[in-house]
Amino acid sequence: MVVVGFLISSLLVSPAAFAKDNRHKEFDRQLESIAKKTYRYFEDFTDPATGLTFDAVRFQDGEKNAAKHTSPTNIGMYLLSTVSAEQMGIISKKDAVAKIQTTLNTLEKLPKWNGLFYNWYNTDGSLKTDWGQFISQVDNGWFSAGLIVTGEAYQELADQTSVLVEAMNYTPLYDPNVGQFRGGYYVDRGELTGHHYGMFYTEPRVASYIAIGKGDVPSDHWWKLYRTLPAEWDWQAQIPTGPTVEYDGVTVFEGHYQYKGINYVPSWGGSMFEGLMPGLVLKEKELGAKALGLNNKRHVELQIAYAKEKGYPAWGFSPAATPEGYSEFAATPLGTSGYKNDGTVTAHATFLALEYAPKEAYKNIKALKELDTYGKYGFYDSVNVVTGDIAKAYLALDQGMIMASIANYVQDGVIRDYFHSSEIGSKPEELLKKEEFSIQ
Repeated sequence: MVVVGFLISSLLVSPAAFAKDNRHKEFDRQLESIAKKTYRYFEDFTDPATGLTFDAVRFQDGEKNAAKHTSPTNIGMYLLSTVSAEQMGIISKKDAVAKIQTTLNTLEKLPKWNGLFYNWYNTDGSLKTDWGQFISQVDNGWFSAGLIVTGEAYQELADQTSVLVEAMNYTPLYDPNVGQFRGGYYVDRGELTGHHYGMFYTEPRVASYIAIGKGDVPSDHWWKLYRTLPAEWDWQAQIPTGPTVEYDGVTVFEGHYQYKGINYVPSWGGSMFEGLMPGLVLKEKELGAKALGLNNKRHVELQIAYAKEKGYPAWGFSPAATPEGYSEFAATPLGTSGYKNDGTVTAHATFLALEYAPKEAYKNIKALKELDTYGKYGFYDSVNVVTGDIAKAYLALDQGMIMASIANYVQDGVIRDYFHSSEIGSKPEELLKKEEFSIQ
């Protein structure tokens, strides 16, 4: 089994090795061209009066259907995408600041709860009450991240962004008895969610990191998240193995799963964005070389291996739009309770993997284009490589992940650098540095 694991790893080419290839300059140009098309989504589908981006736009039977509502994550992705576009020369700094200024002016007026933003607003700036009044921990985390990066990128906006971030109080969502966050709070019901965000290798860790950096929750919260669920919870996909260690006085089970002879810490569903989306802003690759950074690399390797095992012409499994709606997809074995796989591939997964497998990403982008998934605003959200069905939709969330991923790749981690140059971003860095997963 070890030999199999070695062979899979040997199929991947390191970013440093690919950079020596003559194609890397051509690849950078291709990525910048993709980013230009992708950012056009934000230019065409952001309300010019409010600076709020549409959640999604679908093209079907010659008709355009725009979802004129937005979320804190969508707003955060718009901010990150606009910074990314400016850094790559797609728009000028003057334009970027003007666009974001419009958004910030709107944000100051939006209704909030303890400084946290409701999960849905109409793009005219009104609260979307027909979907309830939910406060989401994870969505606010991405919103905070976008504000932090913006404030560092444009000092002329720093006062506005800082006021908004500091007012966002994560403490009411935290359960000190468990040391974990609740999923959120229903304002109209006056109830916290019944579930906690307990798994570490999922996208809510961005909000956890930010809440620690702000001082809203104690730093030992980081260690009270499950790397894998306890071994005695035998309903999970595998029974994890690994040592029990101590960090900062907290006992942590450093468990792992195994697939094709390779050890890894699972996400909940086995999708790419759960594992790698936080790396858009967190220096996991740089500071967590023996933990999160290494695990990110393993998940990319294993997603590629999973697609090869299935005989698919392309890889990249993550929640995405479908022709009928939206659904969760994954490389199922990589999850504790793995999401389904039916051959649906989404482009944002490839771009999240750029820095861990650039040569494979280069090939996969070409494969996705050959599957006729490249349109006016970049890549359509998904294609089923078994049936050929294409979801001719663009989602602000996924467009934003593509934009920030490209900017980080061609501009040497620029989005992460901005985030970590803030006090909130730099304060918890030791948490990333000191951990060692049992997957070496």
